[in-house]
Amino acid sequence: MTKDNNCWWIVELSTPVSQENRAINEERLSTIAAMTDAIGSEIFTEKDFFGNYRLFLKISYDGSLGIDDVVFELKAILDSPDFAGIEISRCSKAANQTWETQYYDAFPPLPVGKGLIVMAPWHEKEKLPEDRMPIYIYPASAFGTGYHESTRIALSLMEEIVRTGDTILDVGTGTGILFITALKLGAAKAIARDIDPDTLTEARRNMNLNGINPNVCELSEGDLLKGFSGQVNILTANILLNPNLTMLPDVKRVLKPKGFAIFSGMTHIESYAFISVLNSSGLEIDREMKFGDWWGCRAVKSWG
Repeated sequence: MTKDNNCWWIVELSTPVSQENRAINEERLSTIAAMTDAIGSEIFTEKDFFGNYRLFLKISYDGSLGIDDVVFELKAILDSPDFAGIEISRCSKAANQTWETQYYDAFPPLPVGKGLIVMAPWHEKEKLPEDRMPIYIYPASAFGTGYHESTRIALSLMEEIVRTGDTILDVGTGTGILFITALKLGAAKAIARDIDPDTLTEARRNMNLNGINPNVCELSEGDLLKGFSGQVNILTANILLNPNLTMLPDVKRVLKPKGFAIFSGMTHIESYAFISVLNSSGLEIDREMKFGDWWGCRAVKSWG
């Protein structure tokens, strides 16, 4: 069992990727990071020796863990059919200070939309632009750090329509970045749901970072809109295509008059399938946005 308290272990997983399956493979890789004792992770794309694109997950582990144990745990996870096609590509060691500096530098303050700036907590004391409101998010395994294109789309679409006193329902909340931003923009109440209870811990930590009163937010484990009977001014769903499609028939009933639904987490190619179902679900697009390969939209109840 190899241990080294003066280093970080870096393990890279990879899988073939195409534009059509990128979203689901990013989700699969993120799930693996969340299932282990990772202290940081990063997803990126590279070409292999033959010129084919592969999607990589770089996972970092504390050196006090045995690298043999880490690899054994990952191999056990990869034996599941849910992770077919994903393999361990590389293992390496990084000195403590080098890795820490690289990790901190990987999350610089990021302006989003017209008046937001997403910041890791270690940048809290830095001087802020006067026209930007900080949203502090701790980069972790939960989805939604603000640095992914789909999250930036959702934030930009939401920033324009939050009104004082609104209630927001955040489906698949992850880090909580969307409902936290809505509350800081003036919303009065948030309801945040996620099928993975572990992510709610991350959401609570980020609420504390942003000084959010826990009394104005209801965090709960939940599968999309199952069991939810209320109505809200804003619904946000930065999730994948299939759960977005599954949820669509129920969205109209949970929106108040003049309410908005914001959908993200889908590629531009996937948008065609989503729009066709959205139009038959009593909703119509108010605005759509594309960022790189990613796409999202803001919808309202259609007339009639």
